[in-house]
Amino acid sequence: MSERDYAPLSTACVRALHDKLYDKRKTAALEIEKMVREFASVNNTAQIRRLLKVLGQDFAVSQNPHAKKGGLIGLASIAVALGKDSEVYIDELITPILGCLSDQDLRVRYYACESLYNVVKIARNAILSHFCPIFNALSKIATDPDQNVKSASELLDRLLKDIVTESNNFDLDNFLPLLRERIASKNSFARQFVITWISVLNMVPNMDLISYLPEILDGLFKILDDPVIEVKKMCETTLGEFLRSIKSDSSRVNFSEMINILIVHAQEKNDDLVQFTAITWIKEFVQLSGPQMLPYMSGIFTAVLPCLSYDSDARRNIKETATAINFTLMKLLSLQGENMEDAEVRPETDKVEAKIELTSVVSVLTQFIMHNSIQTKVAVLKWIHDLYIKIPNQMVQHIDTIFPALQRTLSDQSDEVVQQCLVVIAEVISSPEPETLLTETGRVSENTENKDMTGKSTYYNKFILSLLNSFRTNHKFLDERGSFVIRQLCVLLSAEGIYRTLANLLRNELDLKFVCLMVEHLNMILLTSSELFELRTRLKNFYETENLDLFLCLYNTWCYNAIATVSLCFLTQNYEHACILIRLFGNLEVTVDF
Repeated sequence: MSERDYAPLSTACVRALHDKLYDKRKTAALEIEKMVREFASVNNTAQIRRLLKVLGQDFAVSQNPHAKKGGLIGLASIAVALGKDSEVYIDELITPILGCLSDQDLRVRYYACESLYNVVKIARNAILSHFCPIFNALSKIATDPDQNVKSASELLDRLLKDIVTESNNFDLDNFLPLLRERIASKNSFARQFVITWISVLNMVPNMDLISYLPEILDGLFKILDDPVIEVKKMCETTLGEFLRSIKSDSSRVNFSEMINILIVHAQEKNDDLVQFTAITWIKEFVQLSGPQMLPYMSGIFTAVLPCLSYDSDARRNIKETATAINFTLMKLLSLQGENMEDAEVRPETDKVEAKIELTSVVSVLTQFIMHNSIQTKVAVLKWIHDLYIKIPNQMVQHIDTIFPALQRTLSDQSDEVVQQCLVVIAEVISSPEPETLLTETGRVSENTENKDMTGKSTYYNKFILSLLNSFRTNHKFLDERGSFVIRQLCVLLSAEGIYRTLANLLRNELDLKFVCLMVEHLNMILLTSSELFELRTRLKNFYETENLDLFLCLYNTWCYNAIATVSLCFLTQNYEHACILIRLFGNLEVTVDF
């Protein structure tokens, strides 16, 4: 290039800017600074812009790394000469420097950081219009392999933070898309850079970062999973600061936009800290927002219910927090139950803003009823029981989904699970059918589908039939669980009703060997179980009409088993009839079973 092409730079200045020695480039920079001061004093903007163009377009993009360094120091010297007036030329100053921040030569990158630092230090608030490209470049420099470059970028980073913190004109709306993009980085250094910025912005009083939290929360939880302990701790601290802000003033918080993010990360079983933090946030959300969380119950269940099974010391805090969430949700359901039922029956009212998505809730509960943890299964069964009590008109529409799952659970190895399952079953089969049900169109219609002629739910007979079928097809279940199940049913329901129903159904049974076996079990329970004391007392009062009817009902079925029949006669003090039966047994063939 000729001397004229570099005007207004002198030939000596051009040569010095190309020199490999820093001192010579520094001398040229001082000449440029003096020149710019003179131009500025006479308001010669044309020459200033010409000089910016030469340094920015010729030197800063040169193939010669020394020329690039000369261009960078020259741009910084222009900013020094202009002082606060540099904001007029801020685009021409910053754009070429940003290009050099990604240069292959580490020394060029280092000098680019130094040059940009000087420009930013002088222009200060004027650089906010270019904050996003500066931030983007710095986030990449944070991963630089050269420590000197990183150190230089850290000085610039601290200066930027001071400017943003002091400014009242920072455009958070414009910055958020970039922050959301950079927070997705998987590089630990880039993540650390982003976390420090989020923490700083969150501490600025006039900057409402909480309102933007839904856009970055997922990224924060992904950073919390970082393998570098320092990054992990920084992220944990930042999340803690956000949660404290939420608890101090929840009016600005959009809980609904964040709960699903927490639900996803609460299932991170490979990282206890991530899971515990997410579960803790869910607990606070449920306590702070109350009914707003009802539509998300199925997701919360998916996250919380498996955590109830944790037994190790390392995960005890997760289990305790999950238990607290479960308790709070049950309390919330208890408080909202009546209103939710009203809202379902009278949809035109606005009594309840948020309602449970019952189909998805039932789906999750029936899924976890087969979980391998006793604590989880018991919690699920208690939920089904509570839902059926609080909102029966809605739950009855899902009973065909729930009931088979309950029946399968009766074969569980845990007494606690089986007992809780029977509590639910007893509630379902003993409750009268709701008089009306809400149809899909919102109209109220009579519900006659699940009633028998007596008005009792047909699920009562359906259940007893299915129980008998289970006993018939699985004698091991009958031997190991039969007595426990029948005794619990007698406690939860009417012992007389259970025995009457079983006796009547067995008389229609075609498998006589099974009838004989069942009568043997029922008779043994009747004679020995403390839960059936009242029923035995009634049978002893043989001559009262109601008791006689009960005796005859049992006797007609007990006749399929000779020993059980005699036992029933002894129990009811029908000794004369017992003697007649024993004489008849003399004519029977004596077998091992007999």
